[in-house]
Order: sequence, then structure tokens, then C-alpha cells
Amino acid sequence: MLDKKALDVQILHVAPLTSVADYLVIGSAESDRQTRAIADHIDSIQSGKGDRPLSIEGMSSGQWVLMDFGDVVAHIFRQDAREQYALERLWSDAELVPIEEEAPVPAPVAAPKKRVVTRKPRAKKSV
Repeated sequence: MLDKKALDVQILHVAPLTSVADYLVIGSAESDRQTRAIADHIDSIQSGKGDRPLSIEGMSSGQWVLMDFGDVVAHIFRQDAREQYALERLWSDAELVPIEEEAPVPAPVAAPKKRVVTRKPRAKKSV
């Protein structure tokens, strides 16, 4: 989430409180477009690791996107929606997991372009 400038990212350890998931990851975005961009980024990173989401909800509106990965459920909210639903208050008994700063994901490096050499045909020698 931090790669796409998500705001106020929190990880809550909810395993002792529910059987729905072990962790909730919650983050905010400043717009619907950014909410969807964060969700797309999470999906591409996790899918690249072979961890496809079981379900994704809310992509069409972009106000609240929920991504269910089984043991981990990610919630990406537009800021005003996050304030309204206040999941942190709902899960206030959950342990807050510290987040280490993530190193930015490097952009893929393009393969060097092959140099194409064209040769002019040699003039035939007259004998």
C-alpha cells in the first residue's frame, strides 16, 4: 500500500477475536482513483507471488475496496469512508502490528534493444 502512497496504513492482528481472518490491513486514499490504484497494485504484487485474492469487492465505486486473501483481508478506503466506518474502533481489542518501512518495488528493467546492422551488398568486381 505504501508504494502507492496509501495514508495511515495499519495492520490489526484479529485472529484471537474472530475466525474470519488473522489480519486486517487498513489504508486510506485521497480519491476513488487512488483507492482502485492501490487495490490493483496489491493484486498484482500478490498475484505475482501466486497469492490470488479469494474475492475483491468495491472496485467499481472505489470508496471502499475489500480484498480477501483468506488469512489476510485488506480494506482500502477513501478517507471520508474510513472515518464513517471506523474499523479501527470496531476492532479496538485487536493488537496493532508495527509496520516496517517498505522498500519501493523496483520498476521492471527493459531488456536492452538489439542493434540491427544492415550491410550494403558488395559491388561485383569486373574481371
